[in-house]
Amino acid sequence: MPTNRVKADELCTFDAADLTGGYDVICDGLHEASFLIRVINTSSSNIIISYDGIHDNDFVVVDCILQLSFQNNNRPRSHICLLPKGQKIYIKGGAGQGNIYLAAYYSED
Repeated sequence: MPTNRVKADELCTFDAADLTGGYDVICDGLHEASFLIRVINTSSSNIIISYDGIHDNDFVVVDCILQLSFQNNNRPRSHICLLPKGQKIYIKGGAGQGNIYLAAYYSED
């Protein structure tokens, strides 16, 4: 029976000292289709987010959080808008200090 419970995927952590200046994988694949992600940049580097490792899709400055809720603006309203299970997420930036985190949330079946 379906439930309305929200569960969190495992937190992904990336050490900013390992940033190469190219696209680095922060999440090697979401474990479940996710309706919300948060990128928490506690590093000393501004970072770019990519969903395909080719195109720049978002920007997160030092000490900021990017929160994306994919359900809020879906059309038509009866559809479900999720990042797919297995979606890789990439970050790009210059090497720095601190960590970058990715948190993802999904609805339990």
